[in-house]
Amino acid sequence: MPRLGVNIDHVATLRQARGGNLPDPVYAAFLAEQAGAQSIVAHLREDRRHIQDQDIKLLRKKIGTKLNLEMSIAPEILKIACSIRPYQATLVPERRNELTTEGGLNVAANLKIIAAAIKKLKESDIRVSLFIDPDKNQVDAAQGAGAKIIEFHTGRYALAKNSRQKEKFFNQLKHAVDYAQAQGLVVNAGHGLDYANVRRIAQIKGIEELNIGYSIICKALYVGLFAAVKEMRELVR
Repeated sequence: MPRLGVNIDHVATLRQARGGNLPDPVYAAFLAEQAGAQSIVAHLREDRRHIQDQDIKLLRKKIGTKLNLEMSIAPEILKIACSIRPYQATLVPERRNELTTEGGLNVAANLKIIAAAIKKLKESDIRVSLFIDPDKNQVDAAQGAGAKIIEFHTGRYALAKNSRQKEKFFNQLKHAVDYAQAQGLVVNAGHGLDYANVRRIAQIKGIEELNIGYSIICKALYVGLFAAVKEMRELVR
């Protein structure tokens, strides 16, 4: 069964709305771990719209599981990652005007610069994952860039407007997982997954970890973070 990584970005989003100290993403990470999260995911964006540098430093010191730092390949962010040395860095595309990550990295079109970023992170003993669309060309490019881990973007499946679209995107994902696994890559997945759609994705053989954030934080407003993470963990099981 897949592991569950919990993204705590939107705990920081709420904190930044008032510019204070609460709610605390580090304490949220602690609660998520207590409820069964097997890694903590945080995205240090270039515009610092939610997670801040100090959050990453504290998470690296305080959490008991693994810190998965989502990040762009901007030189400033690469420097911070190599200094803090999270367990894993997941390279994602980043645009300033987007509300959330809208798709996977185009590794094929940016092979050299992504390969250089992977090399730099590996030299600091950081595992590297690439967040890509479920596409064979991108899988091949990720492998060519030196990645051993990939995370498939599940947003198209999650946002499908009807059952026909949902089936189409599910099959694309499943075939991409089979293909990547046959190439010897570690396969994770995430984006847009929630309590209604996660079960089917969790049943795809070969996915080792699901990374989920927004839906968990939303549910936590009603039932509390511990209960929200615990319920998601049970669904993933």
